[in-house]
Amino acid sequence: MSFSDEVRAAFRRGETDAVVRMSRAEIDRAQAVGDLAGEVEARYALARVAIRGGDLADGEVRAQEALAVALRSGDRALEERPRHVLAAVARMSGDLARARELYRESIALNEALDRPETVNSEYHNLAFCELGLGNLDKARSLFKAGRERVFQQGWADFVPYVCVAGVALASAEGDQARAARMVGVADAAFAALGQVPDPDDAADLAAARTAAIEALGPVAFGEQYAQGQALDPREAFGDD
Repeated sequence: MSFSDEVRAAFRRGETDAVVRMSRAEIDRAQAVGDLAGEVEARYALARVAIRGGDLADGEVRAQEALAVALRSGDRALEERPRHVLAAVARMSGDLARARELYRESIALNEALDRPETVNSEYHNLAFCELGLGNLDKARSLFKAGRERVFQQGWADFVPYVCVAGVALASAEGDQARAARMVGVADAAFAALGQVPDPDDAADLAAARTAAIEALGPVAFGEQYAQGQALDPREAFGDD
């Protein structure tokens, strides 16, 4: 397994200490042999760890370092992950207008690189920006289009994130019972893959979970959550 595959898998499993250890060693190795791609991947991994730990400022610094190496390489493909992180930092910092522009730039880059799955992922993130800016109809349309692509293309790793989108949209629409069910669907989907959500999606999921518990009460939330855990993700969206 390549360093990239190994470190990303460890991050998805929530193994933060392992990611830091592996990434620091990879930076040393990559700098010693002039492997710019390896250095970018390692710095990107450290940025994600910082964000997961709540240190957005450090995450931005790490991502900027990764982007600087990518730009030095002249390989536009290496810019993609650092640019994604910088957009995520803007989104999580609450600067949604800037995040929206950065995600649009990332979409254009990935279209040029012919990476349809990543294009879809960035549209997912763009939809969250629209949701946060109060553009519910735009967010709903983007989420639906992205969900359809995920199910049609069989992008199994992204199914849990489709469910997170369902949680956030239900919460924004004030349907707390559905939000609670979708939290159950999302948690089950991540568990089925043996993964934990990315930091920005984890924050959205936690906020919606808290809102649903406060609105419904712990008992009613638990009942709806249990129903959601028993649903297949496709089934959960069957009423759309």
